[in-house]
Amino acid sequence: MDFDYTATTKKSFNEAVASVEKETENAGFKVLHIHDVTATLKEKGFEIEPFKIIEVCNAKSAYSVLRADIKIGLCLPCKINVYLKDGKTYISGMRPVILPQFFPQANLGNLPIEVDEIIRRIIDNSK
Repeated sequence: MDFDYTATTKKSFNEAVASVEKETENAGFKVLHIHDVTATLKEKGFEIEPFKIIEVCNAKSAYSVLRADIKIGLCLPCKINVYLKDGKTYISGMRPVILPQFFPQANLGNLPIEVDEIIRRIIDNSK
């Protein structure tokens, strides 16, 4: 199973970021924060192509996984990255279905599959 779900888009970098924000809300999730990694690294003298990390969360899902194992908080909130590489815009997210591999005792039921479907839908609808 892949760690990530990544799609390319013909949208510009900024259009893709805005689209992820909109589709996150449409999915019933909330954008908690957007990290402008490019700007942060530039402040320290490092140059990279545009790259943003969009932190998204659904309170009910987060509550459920944290009750199952508080250490799952290390993987929260869900992150969707938008970046440019070789002239192409990518939208990429970590797949929640991998959580049981790291937390086998947590008994997460179908929740990782359900959230994985939502994250993939956000990405697909954002392209």
